[in-house]
Amino acid sequence: MMRSFKLLAAVAVAATALTAGSAHAADSNAAKSGSWCSAGKTVHFAGITWESGAFATEVLRQILEKGYGCKTDVVPGSTAATETALAHNDVQIWAEQWTGRSEITAKAVETGSVKLVGDTLPGGTKEGWFVPDYVVKGDPARGIKASAPGLASVADLPKYKNVFTDDEEPNKGRFLNCPSGWDCERVNTRLLKVLKLDDAYTNFRPGTGAALDAAIASAYTRGAPILFYYWGPAALMAKYKLTELKMPAFNDACWQTLRNESSTQQCASSYMVSHVTVGASTPFYNAEPQLMTMFTKVKFPMDFLNATILDMSVKKLDAQTMAALFLRTHPEMWKTWVPADVAAKVQAGLAS
Repeated sequence: MMRSFKLLAAVAVAATALTAGSAHAADSNAAKSGSWCSAGKTVHFAGITWESGAFATEVLRQILEKGYGCKTDVVPGSTAATETALAHNDVQIWAEQWTGRSEITAKAVETGSVKLVGDTLPGGTKEGWFVPDYVVKGDPARGIKASAPGLASVADLPKYKNVFTDDEEPNKGRFLNCPSGWDCERVNTRLLKVLKLDDAYTNFRPGTGAALDAAIASAYTRGAPILFYYWGPAALMAKYKLTELKMPAFNDACWQTLRNESSTQQCASSYMVSHVTVGASTPFYNAEPQLMTMFTKVKFPMDFLNATILDMSVKKLDAQTMAALFLRTHPEMWKTWVPADVAAKVQAGLAS
């Protein structure tokens, strides 16, 4: 009896191993042939809340649906939650990943659960401290004289603190930071200290991103001086003429100290230029090589992207509507990303 049981057990183990091996082989073969969309699986996109990310998400979604026959949806959630979901393959695509900014994604790439594909923003992102052009150059058409004609660098800011007077502390200038809790708010707060500007400028944090934009828009409309942090791609970059203040050269070791909560010896650095990529879960990456090839070709030039999301804002268009408009009006751009037969299907889908 004991020998028979052992024999049956051995046969069962062998059969299980054979089945597992066959399944693995089947998965590998399916991955090579594009198994996700053809198998009817839904492609889950991370719901990105900022305009450029939402726009890129909808452009890729519509190309996948209309051109490749994929079923898609968008999964809402915080950045941390959806990046974690990507690492676990609960989300398959994160359409606008800024490299070097997320520890969650960096760890997922290191462990092999996420792949970063393409370089969708030629030249990378822009971040820094800005003033309106008229502060430095004036604006004769608006009757505005330059209030800080020699301002070119953050090192010049102590000389011009009276130009950017803080309403609550008139003996100081005001630096308009990001809202509390944003990564840029922490970096800017440390920069104020290491650049020895915290005695000359108050560190003003608006309550929300919308409040930050409103403060900049109000000052610009009035022709008033304002010193603030901002980034691109963003609609505001296309809407206003701005001068970026020169910072110390980028230094990776110093940059890490500015981002590290536990660092006790920070040093100055300009903002890191991030490459913008498409984040894909590794199972999806392996299953859809054709889509990965397409992702490597996706490009949105900075000026075009800034103008597009400004158009979204001015016309109050949602990302889905703007993406459809882009696909209809700029085939010369997106047709270079996909094969001719896919392009034809996308156009047919738009027409219907």
